[in-house]
Amino acid sequence: MIRIILLLVITSVFAWPVTAAVRIKDVADFDGVRGNDLVGYGLVVGLDGTGDSFRNAPFTEELLSGLLERLGTNVTDDALRSKNVAAVVVTAELPPFARSGSRIDVGVSTIGDAKSLLGGTLVMTPLKAADGNIYAVAQGSLISGGISATGEAARVVEGVPTAGTIPSGARVEREVAFNFPEIENIRIALRNADFTTAARIEAAINRDFNRSIAATQDSGTVIVRFRDLGDVSPAHVLGRIENLLVEPEDRAKVVIDHRSGTIVMGEHVRISSVAVSQGNLTLRVSEAPLASQPNPFADGDTVVLPRSSAELANEPGIGFVKLPGDASLGDLIEGFNALGVAPRDMIDILKSIHAAGALHADLIVE
Repeated sequence: MIRIILLLVITSVFAWPVTAAVRIKDVADFDGVRGNDLVGYGLVVGLDGTGDSFRNAPFTEELLSGLLERLGTNVTDDALRSKNVAAVVVTAELPPFARSGSRIDVGVSTIGDAKSLLGGTLVMTPLKAADGNIYAVAQGSLISGGISATGEAARVVEGVPTAGTIPSGARVEREVAFNFPEIENIRIALRNADFTTAARIEAAINRDFNRSIAATQDSGTVIVRFRDLGDVSPAHVLGRIENLLVEPEDRAKVVIDHRSGTIVMGEHVRISSVAVSQGNLTLRVSEAPLASQPNPFADGDTVVLPRSSAELANEPGIGFVKLPGDASLGDLIEGFNALGVAPRDMIDILKSIHAAGALHADLIVE
């Protein structure tokens, strides 16, 4: 007998934040105080036979040939048969106000058919920004993020051996031009745009400095006018501002992650008057094949005749439970508990409540 229960089996975890005061630098960024993404293309050498095959990755052969020529060695294509080399893409982030000579971390990922970067060394690789200029140079031994073992007829892989990192693997060669001490004002950009949060940031800054130096431009921007304070250091002012406490506001949201079965609800989620019922639908299919045999000493073959039976049953569930109008998150959970709803069914019920127009929150499904 095969029993198929037509339910979405997903484990759900509920969490909701408690509103509390947080620092401004935890909810907003300062205009100009930002990093820059860098990218480069290079070679990893010293692999134990797990590098690119030149037949499937001809760009690796071209890159290796060019590297050897720059080092004063001329080779032909037939001489390049090494499997200890892999072509990689190198990524990094240039921090704000990074100075020439400082070091930054880099990430390395293969782009060919290399099996593993374990034990490899990245050869000097220039890292460029979006403007095409070189801002850092990376080189060093990799720390791989996985393990790979290969035999004659089997291969075991744990983690991601085709990607790795080099802590402090790049040295900054060019600085980003930004005359921070000469700025007239600075914009505070909220990570989650909200008029209420922007107004609270404005009020907190003006209250702390005892003068009107901050103004809300829109739901995501607050402008701070430094020069209204006189001849002061912008760095000292921002250091004072970023530690001021505010209570952030946000839209009511319900976030559902299908992959992990996680449900996260904000504290401002509200439910209109709605009735909910939940039950189970069970389909049972059984097989009882019948063998048909010929008479003794008669010509013929034994034939197996299929015989199936199917039964569809709607198991009794809990009746309708009505949630009152303007129900809070606690009321919603109590309603689920009253229904005896298993965590695996809550995602479907939330979607249905939202489709009925009774869930007053943004439903985000990932």
